[in-house]
Amino acid sequence: MDPFDNHSSDRANLPRNMIENSMFEEEPDVVDLAKESSAFPTFPALDPDEAVYEPRSSRLLVRGLGENDMDEDEEDCESSARLLGMSFMNRSSAHRSNSSPYTRQAPPRSCSRPSARTMVVCVLFLVIVASMTMVLYFLPGCTFTRTGCRKANKTSPVEPVYPLSTNGEPFPWAEYRLPHSICPLSYDLTLNPDLDTMTFTGITVISMSVLHNTKRIILHSANLNITKATFKLGDGEAKDVTVLEYNPRHQIAVQFSEELKTGQFCVLTLEYSANLSHTYDGFYNSSYSDKNGNKRVLAATQFEPLSARKAFPCFDEPAFKATFLIKISRKQDYMTLSNMPKAKTTKLPNGLMQDEFERSNVNMSTYLVAFIVADFSSISQNVSETLVSVYSVLEKKEHTDYALDTGAKLLDFYNNFCEINYPLKKLDLVAIPDFLAGAMENWGLITFRETSLLVVKQSSPLEKQVVASVIAHELAHQWFGNLVTMSWWNDLWLNEGFATYMQYMSLQTVLPKLEIGNLFLAVRFRALDKDALNSSHAVSTEVNSPEQVEEMFDSVSYEKGASLLLMLNASLPGEGQFRKGIIQYLKQFSGLNADTSDLWNSLTEVEVSPQHQNVSEMMSSWTSQKGFPLVTVSRKGGQVTLTQEHFLLTSDNATHTSSLWNIPVTYVNDNCSLAPECRQVFTLRTKSDTFKVPESVKWLKLNYRQTGFYIVHYGDKGWSALTDALTNNVSVLTPEDRASLIHNIFALSRLGRVSFLQVLNLLNYISKETETSPVTEALLQLNTIYRLLDKRLEHGLVARMKNYILHHFDSLMDKQTWVEEESVSKQELRSVLLETACNLNEGNCTQEAKALFRKYAESNGTLRIPGDLQQVVFTVAAQSTEDWLTLLNLYSSVTYDAEKRKMLRGLASTQDARRIVWILNEGLKGDIIQTQELPLVISTVCGGFTGYLFAWDFIQQNWDCLIEKFHVGSFAIQSIIKSATSQFSTQSHLDQVKSFFSSLKERGSQMRSVQEALETIKLNQRWMDENLSTLQKSL
Repeated sequence: MDPFDNHSSDRANLPRNMIENSMFEEEPDVVDLAKESSAFPTFPALDPDEAVYEPRSSRLLVRGLGENDMDEDEEDCESSARLLGMSFMNRSSAHRSNSSPYTRQAPPRSCSRPSARTMVVCVLFLVIVASMTMVLYFLPGCTFTRTGCRKANKTSPVEPVYPLSTNGEPFPWAEYRLPHSICPLSYDLTLNPDLDTMTFTGITVISMSVLHNTKRIILHSANLNITKATFKLGDGEAKDVTVLEYNPRHQIAVQFSEELKTGQFCVLTLEYSANLSHTYDGFYNSSYSDKNGNKRVLAATQFEPLSARKAFPCFDEPAFKATFLIKISRKQDYMTLSNMPKAKTTKLPNGLMQDEFERSNVNMSTYLVAFIVADFSSISQNVSETLVSVYSVLEKKEHTDYALDTGAKLLDFYNNFCEINYPLKKLDLVAIPDFLAGAMENWGLITFRETSLLVVKQSSPLEKQVVASVIAHELAHQWFGNLVTMSWWNDLWLNEGFATYMQYMSLQTVLPKLEIGNLFLAVRFRALDKDALNSSHAVSTEVNSPEQVEEMFDSVSYEKGASLLLMLNASLPGEGQFRKGIIQYLKQFSGLNADTSDLWNSLTEVEVSPQHQNVSEMMSSWTSQKGFPLVTVSRKGGQVTLTQEHFLLTSDNATHTSSLWNIPVTYVNDNCSLAPECRQVFTLRTKSDTFKVPESVKWLKLNYRQTGFYIVHYGDKGWSALTDALTNNVSVLTPEDRASLIHNIFALSRLGRVSFLQVLNLLNYISKETETSPVTEALLQLNTIYRLLDKRLEHGLVARMKNYILHHFDSLMDKQTWVEEESVSKQELRSVLLETACNLNEGNCTQEAKALFRKYAESNGTLRIPGDLQQVVFTVAAQSTEDWLTLLNLYSSVTYDAEKRKMLRGLASTQDARRIVWILNEGLKGDIIQTQELPLVISTVCGGFTGYLFAWDFIQQNWDCLIEKFHVGSFAIQSIIKSATSQFSTQSHLDQVKSFFSSLKERGSQMRSVQEALETIKLNQRWMDENLSTLQKSL
C-alpha cells in the first residue's frame, strides 16, 4: 500500500524503497477528476498527495479538487457541480457511437413533432440536470479552498476534509499513512535526559529530499512539546516555521506558501521537551536496586512499532530509512550506548558529559534506533571485524559469559549463511532490568529482558536453550528486518517469521545439544490452533490503525510465518535451493524495503528444477488468505484420493471463499516410514486429486514430521489402521509423526469430525511412549480438558480425568528422578510429567517437591534445585501458608532472574483467595513485583480453580490502567485477554465477556483478540455440550 502513482513524471530518480505506488484505489461511486484527462485536457498534473481529501460520508466523492486546483476562495460548489456534470457527460459519451455526437443542432424552421434524436438529447439533458441536482444536494454546501470543505449541508452531517490541529487550524493531511512527497535522508539527534526530574530535551535536525512537488511536510511526533522550528531550503537561510499538530494520529505538519520542487533538498530543525515515559515504550525510565540496596535509575528505549515518535520527531514508518548521528548528555558516573560506536566525549559547560556516536553507515528505519543511559558493565570479544559485547548491571556481570559465547558463535554462523557480513563495527547485547518485550533487535544495540540474556554457570541446559533461542532470533533480525525491512507492517512476517525460522535452524547447526526441534514442533502446533479460528488473519493482511499494527505481533506473523518457510524449504528440490533464494533476496534488497512478492520472486528466480512449480504460485495461497487446509484421505485399493477444505473451527460470520491452497503433501507408509528417504511428495493444487500406492500398503501417514502447515483426517479406517500400528509398535513412526497424530486428532475432535472415543482409542498406545514431543502434546491436550471440566464444576468427570491421566502416564512419571539431568529433551519430558503429577496431587510427587523445597530454603543458597524442577517445586511449596511466605522472602532476595521468575509463578499459583488478590494488585503497582511480569501473573492465576474469576474481575476493574501500561492490541494485552477468557465455557461467561468488551468502544472493543476470545468461549461451550456424555461413558 503506497501513497502515490508510480508514473509521476516529476519524481526524482531515487532508490526503490523511496519510490512508492498508489494506495488510493478508485471506488465505484467516485468521480476522479484528477484522472479524467479527456474531460479536462488543460488541467495540470496533480500531486497524488494533494488528491486524497474527501467528505467521508458524502454519497459522491470528489478526488482531484485539492489545493493545486482550487486556490481561490471564490470557487463555489456550483462550479464543482458543473465539473461533475461535465465528467458524467464525458463518461457517458464514451458509450455512444461516433455517429451520434453530443453537439449543438440547428433550430427547426417550423413547429413539428420532435425527432427520435431530439427526444434522446432531451432525456440526456434531463439526466444531466438531475445529476447536477444530486451533486448539489449530497455534497456539503461549501467552498473548496486551501483549508478544505468544512461546512456541512443541512441533511447529511459530514466530517471535515481536513481535521483540526490543536490550535484550531485545519491540519493539512487526512490519512493514517504519511505522504511520500518528502524523503528523510539523515537525522542529527541531540538528547539531554535528566534522570532526576525524569524529563528530557532534544534537538532533531532532519535533512530531506523532495520526491514530489508539495506544499507541506508531514511527519510524526507524540507527547513532545515542540518549542521552536526552523526550515532551510537548499543553501538558503533557515527561517522560523509554524508546526501544526494533530494528536489523534501523532502527526505534525509544516505548510509552505510556495511549492517545494522535486529534487530539492531541505532541512527541518525541531527543538522540544518531554517527560521520560513511565510505560515500556518510547524513551522510558526504569530503576533497580544495587547490591547495597540503593536505588539506581536508568533510561532506555523501545521504539517498535510506533514509539520512535515519542523520543524525537520523525518519519516513523518502516519505509522511511535514513542515517542517524546521535549525541546524548549524561552525568559523569553514567554511560551511554547507541546503535553505533562512540566517536567522542565532550565536557559541557553545565558539568555534564556529551557522548557523540558515529553516524550510522547503514540506512535504518526509525523503529530500530536505540539509546541507553545507565551504569552498566560489560564483557567483550571480537568476531571477524565486529566487537561483540554483553552489558548488564554490575551485580550480574558474572551471568553474561554464556550470552557472549553464544552471540559470537551465532554471529559467525549468520555471516556465513547469508554471505553478507554484519555491517556494523560493534554488536551490543544489553540486559535491561525493566523491559516488557523478550528482546528488541535494534541495529547494533539489541536489548533484552534479563531473563532472556543472563544465565548462571550452573544453569540447566533447558535454561540455556531459552537464552540461546532469543539471541538467535534477534541476531537473525540484523539481516531479516534490519538489512531488508518490510515496506509496511502488513508484511511483518518477513521480519518475524524469518527470525523465528532462523532461530531454530541456526541452533540446530550451532548448538545441536540444545535439541531445539521439540520446541519448534510445539510452537507449530500452537500456530495451527490459533489459525483455525475465524478471528485469525492472513499472514500478509491490511493494517490501517495503531491497534492493528500492534496486533500483527502474534503467532501468525511469528510461528505461522516460520512454519511456512519450513514447509517451503522441505518441498524445494535440490540441495540448498532455499538458501540460494534467501541469499538472492538479501542481496537484491539489501538496505531497502521489500514485500512478500519480492521474497517469492527471489526464490523463484533461483529454481534449479524446471519441472518444479513456481514458488510464487505455490506460496501466495499461503500468505494471502487466513487459515490452512484440512486434507482428507480416502482410499480404494491402490488409489488414494486427497480432498482439501478450509480447516475452520467455527462458521459464525465466516467469510466463505473458494480459495484453495497449493499443498506440498508429503507421506510415508508401513513399508518405509522413518528415514527421510521414505518421504514421498504429491502436490495437491485442486479441490481433490488422486495418486497411486501399492495395494499391499496397510496405512499412510501424511505430513512427514509435521513439516507442512495443514491437518490430516484419515477417515475411520485410516485412523483405525494408524492406531493399530502404534499399539503394535510405538517406533513405527518418528516422534514428530506420533505427536502430529495426537495433535491432529484432538483438533478434529474440536472440529466435530471425529468422536472423542476415537481420540481415546489413539491414546491407548501412550503408556508405551517415551519420547518428549508426543507425551508433551498429549498432556497439554488432556490438561486443557481437565481445567475446563474443573471450572465447569463437573466434579465427577474431573476425578475420572485425573485417574485417566495418572493411569496412562504413571509408569513414565515414576521413572523420573529429582537430580540433575543433562539431556534437554529429558529435562523437557521430566518437567511436564512432574508438573502434571503434582498439579493432580499425586502423593509421591508432592512429597518429593516439598522435601526438596525445605532443603533448598534451609541451605542459605548453597543448594540449587535443578532448573527444570524449580517450577514444580516452587508451585507445590506455594500451596501451604508457611512455605508461601518463605517463597516470598526468597523471591525478594534472589538475584538470578530465571529462578526469580519461576518463584513468581509459584507464588501466583496459590489457591488462597487473599493472596491471589494481593499478588494481582502488587503486579499492577510494580513495587514488589515488576509490572512487566503482570501478564505472567494473570496467566498463572487463571490456571487455578480459585483464581480465574478473581483475575477476570481484576481485568474489568483495572482495564484503563492496563491499557495505559500495555497498549491496546499489544502482545501483553492479547496475552491477558486470552489467559482470562480461554477457560470459560458457559453462556453466562460468554455474555459477560461480550458485554464488557463491547462497552469499551475505542478502548479495545475492536481488537482481534476480543473476537478470538468470544470465539474460543463458544467453541469450549460447544465441545462440552457435545462431549460430556461421551466422557462420562468412556473415562
